[in-house]
Amino acid sequence: MTKKWFALLAAAGTALLFSTAALASGGGSLQQAGNDLTDRASLQRGAQAYMSYCSGCHSLKYLRYSRMASDLGLSEDQVMANLNFTGAKVGEQILVTMSKEQGDKWFGKMPPDLSLISRVRGTDWIYTYLKSFYLDESRPLGWNNKLFPNASMPNPLWELQGLQHAEFGEPDVAGERHPERLVVTSPGSVSTAEYDQTVRDITNFLEYAGEPAVLKRQSMGVWVVLFLALLAFLAYLLKNEYWKDVH
Repeated sequence: MTKKWFALLAAAGTALLFSTAALASGGGSLQQAGNDLTDRASLQRGAQAYMSYCSGCHSLKYLRYSRMASDLGLSEDQVMANLNFTGAKVGEQILVTMSKEQGDKWFGKMPPDLSLISRVRGTDWIYTYLKSFYLDESRPLGWNNKLFPNASMPNPLWELQGLQHAEFGEPDVAGERHPERLVVTSPGSVSTAEYDQTVRDITNFLEYAGEPAVLKRQSMGVWVVLFLALLAFLAYLLKNEYWKDVH
C-alpha cells in the first residue's frame, strides 16, 4: 500500500512539474478572467465584440446564428442585422469569408477556428492572451504576445486598448531577453477598466461557444434536483408501505 501511494504522489508531482513548465513556456502566470456564464448582458456584449473584432479571421463552425440568438435572448432579426457580416443564413454556421489561400498569404497560415478554444486553453488563458499583446518591430506583423510568444497575429483590439510596449528583464543563460511587464504608452479609445470588461465579455462568449448546451443545463439543474428530491420522497413512502407489515 505504501508503494502504491508513493507512486501516486510521484505521478502527481510529475504532472505538476510539467504543467508548471508548460505555463512558464507560455509566458508566465495567468490573470483571472472572472467571467460569468449567467450574465446574459455580458454574453451579448461579448458576441457583439467578437463578431466585430474577431470573426473576420476566426470562425465558430460549431455554433449557428440561430442557436446564438436563442441562447442569448436575441431575435433572429437582431442577430442578422448586427452580428452577421458574411451574408450567411440564420440557420448556418458562423464561418469566415477568408479563404485558406488568403490566410496563408496574410498570416502564414489560416487562422484557427475558435469554437473550442476555451475548452482547450481555458478562460483565464484567453483573458490573459487578449491583454498580452505588445508592439514588436522584429515581428512580421509588428506585434508579439507575452503569454504566447511569436503569435502570428496582430492585436485585434489595439484601437480599444491602445499601443502597449514591453519592458524587458536581464538576459537569461541563453542570452535572450523576455518581457517582464507591459505598459500602455498610447491610450486607446476606452479606459483600462472598460477594456478589461470587453476582454472579459469576449472570454465569456467564447466559453459559451465552446459548449452552448451549458446554459440550458444550468437552467435545468434546479428542476432536476427538485425532481430527484420528489422521487426520493415517493420512494421513502413506498418503502414504508411495503415494510409496515414486517414491523
